[in-house]
Formats: sequence, C-alpha cells, structure tokens
Amino acid sequence: MKIAIYIFIVLAAALLVFNATKLEFDALFEGDSLIAAISVLASACVILLMIILLMSRKIAAKK
Repeated sequence: MKIAIYIFIVLAAALLVFNATKLEFDALFEGDSLIAAISVLASACVILLMIILLMSRKIAAKK
C-alpha cells in the first residue's frame, strides 16, 4: 500500500506540472485553461490527501 501511495503522489505531481504548462494567465477561466486550472487544483488535493494518509498510517503503526 505504501508503494501505491507514492506512485499516486508521483502521478499527481506529473499531472500538476503538465496542466500548469497549459494555463493561460491572460484568460485563466476560459476554455482549456479552465480545465487545466481545475486539474491543477485536483492534483494538489490528491497530493495533500496522500500525504495525510501516509501520516495517519505512520501514527497508527506507532500505537
């Protein structure tokens, strides 16, 4: 499970970087840039949730 979490983090980071390159800051909320902005936010959420899961598993293992 631990390896899968790290794989998800790496995939989310790769998607975040890819979608960040697709952002157009002149028209951030229009067309493909809107989809890229939503994808960047979703990728950041996945990374945050996976880090929280890792921390909670470490805490549970100590008990």
